[in-house]
Amino acid sequence: MKVLILAAGQGKRMKSRVPKVVHRILDKPMINWVIDTAKKLSNEIAVVLGNGIDVVQNFLSNDIKIFEQKERLGTGHAVMCAKDFLTDSDVLILYGDVPYISESTLKSLLKMHAESKNDATILTVELENPTGYGRIIKKNNKLLKIIEEQDASPEIKIIKEVYTGIGVFNSQKLKNALEKLTPNNAQGEYYLTEVFQYFENVGILKTENKIEVCGVNDRVQLAELEKSIRKDILRNFMLNGVTIVDPDSTYISPDVEIGIDTVIYPQTFVYGKTKIGENCEIGPLTRIKECIIGNNVKITRSECELTQVMDNVSVGPFSRLREGTFLEENVKIGNFVETKKTHVSKGSKAQHLTYLGDTYIGKDVNIGAGTITCNYDGKKKNKTYIDDDSFIGSNSSLVAPVKIGKSVVIGAGSVITQDVPDFSLALGRAKQINKLNWVKEKRSDSKKGE
Repeated sequence: MKVLILAAGQGKRMKSRVPKVVHRILDKPMINWVIDTAKKLSNEIAVVLGNGIDVVQNFLSNDIKIFEQKERLGTGHAVMCAKDFLTDSDVLILYGDVPYISESTLKSLLKMHAESKNDATILTVELENPTGYGRIIKKNNKLLKIIEEQDASPEIKIIKEVYTGIGVFNSQKLKNALEKLTPNNAQGEYYLTEVFQYFENVGILKTENKIEVCGVNDRVQLAELEKSIRKDILRNFMLNGVTIVDPDSTYISPDVEIGIDTVIYPQTFVYGKTKIGENCEIGPLTRIKECIIGNNVKITRSECELTQVMDNVSVGPFSRLREGTFLEENVKIGNFVETKKTHVSKGSKAQHLTYLGDTYIGKDVNIGAGTITCNYDGKKKNKTYIDDDSFIGSNSSLVAPVKIGKSVVIGAGSVITQDVPDFSLALGRAKQINKLNWVKEKRSDSKKGE
């Protein structure tokens, strides 16, 4: 079985310069929701693209086949553009703007199709307001006809069961039917729904889950669908042992994993393929994306992206962990600390007002407040190495490339430009000069001038 995803629509009602299918739900493009579900069912997936093809294909992995629909002549025409994909196996047709369709529903659809040996089996749903959808005309749960909204009479428009657009087809029979389509309808398009008149057996599976078949046509629908999806995701986490203090202000992507007894505080955003361990405290006012986080970790009012955090680490408040940060066990990263491509070993800490870039920090190192690793020389980034048990005094600048040895003490306020050997004290500041009574004399001279 193959999967064909139709994603060539212009999305005019989105009023956007980017294609509709790359608009995001919980920070994940809609097209990727559909593809990820499709990959659970098949290794052969193709996408029909049109508007913004160069943009959309940047979101697709290399194993996805791409077909282009250069003219917008309807859903039937979109499938025609992928006729080379229609071989002997069945093909499941999905839509790039229907992102929440579930694996379980699709498996039920495929099972019915196989067991009934249908030419096609379609997914329908009953809506209170079916405006815009093709109406289902059936007998004994077999499809007779689908009538599109634009071609429906007032009597037909009363029907509430509609075609979701999702269906599985015998590829060869579908290809034969496509050759017979004509654009003789109100829209002047090739309707995919017209192929059913050329099939003998079309089965119907009606889903009760309206949310999973909702399409997105504008930004209002996008926001409404995200709200419903978010509610489902958070509910599943809570039922599986995660505390969500305020679901109304918490946003978690579908690919996130969270261990039991972890607490997610309000105004927290967890995106991408993030993994969070057990018994953690995340938030409030925290954003985490594409991170791996161990057990018993506390992250407060901070941002973390493309970062790995081991067990028993505390981060924040107001920290920023950037790409390539790795924090070993029992590390403490505190107020207004920024890290980038930095490895902090077990038991080390940087508690205040610090920038650590392109840096390796050994075990049990103390980074004093205001420390900066000066990693950029105007042309390239350079590395700083700090060995175990060293103490970096407050307000120090370590000018990379530089290596600080084991058990070194750097005096507060130092500018370090050369390597420091093990067990050394390094001072890199000007000699202090005290000019006695300088202020009194200055004030006296000032008064004389008046």
